[in-house]
Amino acid sequence: MRTELTRREFLHRGALGGAGLVIAFYLPAKAELHGQGTRPSFQPNAWLQIDPEDNVTIWVGKSEMGQGVCTSLPMIVAEELDADWTRVRIETALADAQKYGNQLTGGSTSVRTSWEPLRKAGAQARAMLIAAAAQSWGVVPDSCGTENGFVIHEGSGRRARYGSLAEAAAKRPVPEKPPLKNPKDFRIIGQSLPRLDIPEKINGSAQFGIDVRVPGMLFAVVARCPVFGGKPARFDATRAKAVKGVRAVTPISSGVAVVAGSTWTAMEGRKALAVVWNEGSHAALTSAEISRRFARIAAGPAAVAREEGDAEAALKRAARKLEAVYEVPFLAHATMEPMNATAHVWPGSCEIWAPTQFPSMAQQVAGKIAGLPPDKVTVHITLLGGGFGRRAEADYVVDAVETSKAVRAPVQVLWTREDDMQHDVYRPASYHVLRAGLDAEGRLIAWTHRVVAPSIGAQRGEKLESGLDRSAVDGAAELPYAIPNMRVDYVMANTAVPTGYWRSVYASQTAFANECFLDEIAVAARKDPVELRRALLNKAPHHKAVLELVAEKSGWGQALPPGRFRGLAVHGSFHSYTAEVAEVSLAKDGTPRVHRVVCAIDCGLPVNPAGVASQMQSGVVYGLSAALRGKITIDKGRVQQSNFDDYQVLRFDEMPRVEVHIVPSTEPPTGTGEPGLPPIAPAVANAVSAARGQRVRKLPILA
Repeated sequence: MRTELTRREFLHRGALGGAGLVIAFYLPAKAELHGQGTRPSFQPNAWLQIDPEDNVTIWVGKSEMGQGVCTSLPMIVAEELDADWTRVRIETALADAQKYGNQLTGGSTSVRTSWEPLRKAGAQARAMLIAAAAQSWGVVPDSCGTENGFVIHEGSGRRARYGSLAEAAAKRPVPEKPPLKNPKDFRIIGQSLPRLDIPEKINGSAQFGIDVRVPGMLFAVVARCPVFGGKPARFDATRAKAVKGVRAVTPISSGVAVVAGSTWTAMEGRKALAVVWNEGSHAALTSAEISRRFARIAAGPAAVAREEGDAEAALKRAARKLEAVYEVPFLAHATMEPMNATAHVWPGSCEIWAPTQFPSMAQQVAGKIAGLPPDKVTVHITLLGGGFGRRAEADYVVDAVETSKAVRAPVQVLWTREDDMQHDVYRPASYHVLRAGLDAEGRLIAWTHRVVAPSIGAQRGEKLESGLDRSAVDGAAELPYAIPNMRVDYVMANTAVPTGYWRSVYASQTAFANECFLDEIAVAARKDPVELRRALLNKAPHHKAVLELVAEKSGWGQALPPGRFRGLAVHGSFHSYTAEVAEVSLAKDGTPRVHRVVCAIDCGLPVNPAGVASQMQSGVVYGLSAALRGKITIDKGRVQQSNFDDYQVLRFDEMPRVEVHIVPSTEPPTGTGEPGLPPIAPAVANAVSAARGQRVRKLPILA
């Protein structure tokens, strides 16, 4: 069964997300009972409801994994509604494409694609409330306004609470094109508001996938072949069932599920299972061989992604030539909450509780397994203990649905940390060959960049035109610098290692190669790294704006304390633009310590500036963990890392001070979840290179 999503489908569905929502939220206005015996509530569309007590419930159609959508998206609705923010309540929507359109949470699309639809949803309700009040007062709607949960008649000063108008407003027609606020009148959007999901996370009432409990629920773990592509040859179910509390042992598509009355018992049963594996054809695969293969095929034919001028001719006439190879490893997602899902397959229906970034995929995949149409599959979206792209997959949902179907009971399948680390879909490793040519005056006249990397899309069945995966050259083909002769090309290098979408995807790799090589050029041309970039960004105003802001705020050019060094990087991704400066020192043994990171971001109009800052800080810590220590290595077809002792993330005492500065903008919001990550590795690597006097060309830095 194919459960993956191709890159083309991913991008296509993401691009249509806004359009789907625009259509989806135009539902007939209706009055719904808010509790028994009370007056009806007002629900003009799928996104909001106002009850007679003035409470505003806003449904969030995206997954909350710590990025703050349960605050930023309601802020958009509440702004156009002119709601009293203290009366706003949030509910997570079920998976329902008819109501909520594309619910995929990924690609930093949540705010960007929801901006117009949610503004319209709030504006619809506001217009209907105004119309109801105007009719009651016998005045024209244009003479009325709204403020903080009230409709106000400007001439007489009469005021009516939204709750008191709910029943009458529900009888009004839903306007097709409600008037939207002028952004200069925003009073909620643009404010740094506390996150609405934090209180429940503090008091322990928040429900993550791992917290789900339903009546009669069993618990399961799955024995999986440690070698990529391997299958069970035989196993001893009798020994596993001899463990007290083990209820069943059943083969499923990913291995052998052991089902018990508790997760611990299931794990003990798995230990007793004594599986003999058919390791298949990849049992000799190693990281060293993968790296050698990348280097070997880098010299072969490539698919052209971008070509301007004649880079080869310009290199031949260049007064000085530079060439460098940059490498990055496979990386795990390493979410704090391991993969898990709970499923109950009934005759004629299926119910799922899952921390998923892609509920529609979970719904579709579960339907195929259970033999049900998607509308017979209910997907409850829990909070996610980290996603980073990993939970846009459906493999953990497949585990739960197949196991529940086999044992005819509700089952929660939990992956242990070792399962999670050794059976991930990994960020691809890649190999980058860059060349540059300078003229006699030190001007950059030629640039070539060959990207050798697995194709996530091709591994999932996507047909690539001329062998070019445009996702794999994301950030390389869009290099913003004005270089007259440029060529960017791609060599597909698929392996047996399963790959997937990791926070910022390929931008985390191309930014490292681009920005480190540009620093090499600055040294060769004897130019300041900021000045070199500034001169090359005259046709890229957004990049130039973040460059200049980060240079100012970091004190670039000013003296640093003895032993401190700065590094810089600029990158655009997910419709946003970021620049970062890292301050680094070296210990006596040469180990780098990052003390300060200054970030600048242009993300359009920031809905919640505090949320933007949090996302940038989050991108820095996630990207810094990878830059310093992140590495998945393969030996004998197996992932060697298994837990946070050998796949280390940044510790509290290693966290630098992170300062975030937002470029003022009135343009619609763009992405913030991922753009903070790509610049951190090159910024730190450039600082370390300056400190050591030797280039960092391979990650992780502390390998």
